[in-house]
Amino acid sequence: MSDEVEPGFVRVRLDLSYDGKDFSGWAKQTARRTVQGELESGLQTVMRLREPVELTVAGRTDAGVHARGQVAHLDLPEAVWAEHRDVLMRRLAGRLPHDVRVWRVAEAPAHFNARFSAIWRRYAYRVGDHKGGVDPLRRGHVLWHDWPLDVDAMNEASQALLGEHDFAAYCKKREGATTIRTLQRLSWERDADGIVTATVRADAFCHNMVRSLVGALLHVGDGHRAVDWPGKVLAAGVRDSAVHVVRPHGLTLEEVGYPADELLAERNRLARNVRTLPGAGCC
Repeated sequence: MSDEVEPGFVRVRLDLSYDGKDFSGWAKQTARRTVQGELESGLQTVMRLREPVELTVAGRTDAGVHARGQVAHLDLPEAVWAEHRDVLMRRLAGRLPHDVRVWRVAEAPAHFNARFSAIWRRYAYRVGDHKGGVDPLRRGHVLWHDWPLDVDAMNEASQALLGEHDFAAYCKKREGATTIRTLQRLSWERDADGIVTATVRADAFCHNMVRSLVGALLHVGDGHRAVDWPGKVLAAGVRDSAVHVVRPHGLTLEEVGYPADELLAERNRLARNVRTLPGAGCC
């Protein structure tokens, strides 16, 4: 598959954010409200297009998951882009519902692909363990965990999960998709308000991976499991019934990273390769 834009078209990058509470995830569905559905409808309306537009996104978030630094792209006819480039963001602000916003609209460099060009995605998962619960003004973005959490123990347990692994034990398997990922960062920090935030960064994520990792590490933080348990689950390579997929509302896609423009084509090629672990057989 080529990332070359068809002659007469321009590839446009959108940087956006949304509150996932009332969305059934990113991907458009026939009978459910989704982020992609709202955006594509809004774009078609404000540019008065006869044909529907189609967005490609960096990370397809699940129902209830938020995004602060989501990235998407679409291809527009050159004449349409020339007419709307300077007014598109403002017109979208007047057309889109208030729980999704587009903050930047720009012509993308050659070979840019919002999904395949990305070299990392960074998520944050926020947890409150105050015995009184979560501040009502933050309840839509913070999970309440009703046991006190030991952040040092959670950071220690996280170390065994870093690097390139088969994360089958922490992913919902999808037919034909690999569960090999490179986890670049997994760290926990408690802020001045007592909120414990996990920062999770990887080259890519498989389905439910972040929420499963958080679920396992919360068991360590509250003392129900030993520090070495999450690493043992990873090594076993199969789903463990004790690993709970935590609720989606604590999760936010914070940022997506891309390489320098001259490296985009090579990154796209590498991202499409089916990954195997060193020493693994091909079949």
